[in-house]
Amino acid sequence: MGWQNEFPLDASIAYLNHAAIAPWPKRTGDAVRAFADEVVLQGSLNYGKWLEAESELREQLRRLINARSADEIALLKSTSEGLSVVAHGLTWLPGDNVVIPSLEFPSNRIVWESLAERGVEVRIARIDSVDSPEAVIIDQIDARTKLLSVSSVQYASGLRLDLHALGRICEEREVLFCIDAIQSLGALPFDVRDARADFVIADGHKWMMGPEGVALFYCRKELARRLTLHQYGWHMVDHAGDFDRKEWEPAHTARRFECGSPNMLGIHALRASLSLIHEVGLDLIQANIFKNICYLAENVKKIPDYQILSPVQNDRQAGILTVAPMRESVETVFRRLQRAGVVCAQRGGGIRFSPHFYTPRRALDRALGEL
Repeated sequence: MGWQNEFPLDASIAYLNHAAIAPWPKRTGDAVRAFADEVVLQGSLNYGKWLEAESELREQLRRLINARSADEIALLKSTSEGLSVVAHGLTWLPGDNVVIPSLEFPSNRIVWESLAERGVEVRIARIDSVDSPEAVIIDQIDARTKLLSVSSVQYASGLRLDLHALGRICEEREVLFCIDAIQSLGALPFDVRDARADFVIADGHKWMMGPEGVALFYCRKELARRLTLHQYGWHMVDHAGDFDRKEWEPAHTARRFECGSPNMLGIHALRASLSLIHEVGLDLIQANIFKNICYLAENVKKIPDYQILSPVQNDRQAGILTVAPMRESVETVFRRLQRAGVVCAQRGGGIRFSPHFYTPRRALDRALGEL
């Protein structure tokens, strides 16, 4: 368990907020400091090695989602940017619709609602407190549905959707399938081919334990040219770096979605974080996360006047457990936890705990003690 040395968190806090912003592993901080020192002392002398780091990160992300090729991976700034590339890159006709679940984070709602001026309808699948959310989602798909967009795990409740079931229906009905995987990647195994996804987007600052400002954007190769480009620059063309060339065309890889200079500092950071994830392995990471969530759930059940808002079935669990007090206000409990150094979030009408694979039992006990 050498990875325990990767997380020298301040002993005064219990960190249970990886569904928001994760602490970096020690190696990530080291990588950022080393990169900063290099730039201070040598500028861009080693730019060729920086490009190697960029290529390595694309391959790490390809492995993380089991994509066919790193050519299907673009490095964007955020999940919202990736969703916008899809929403405003596709060709829409008045009367087309997009289906989304009712519990989505604003990023996966606002971007589709922005298409209203083009006559695109956003159809909301009400998956609150239903036994089969997939059935409710599928029921909203009709002959005018162009795209289904879901979060793999709902940000507030931690509900994990059956992506295989949804992807199979989308494939059968020729509906595009877009997945916001920010609450999955780095916490749970993910297979873009098994999910039959056309687009997958996720920023690196949650379960991947990287920085804000670097995001995975997966676009299935066959669809890349169907997305109209709205941003142009030197980096998104074939022969990038040949600055004297007058003729140009968009790159034939997913780099076509990257208009300008890459975030090299963020690339070095996320590469370091993902190296740890690949070393530990997602099977162990998922198993440890589930142990932590089950431990929290079992003990919350023993505390009077609290209810669990997250699903407790094994096939629905992820890294989130949201609980709600029945005698105190959520705000009161949240402030008490914060004063005690328990870092969590107020989401979905409750308190959201999101421990990672390395989270020690004492951090969970501290949160339970405050409840």
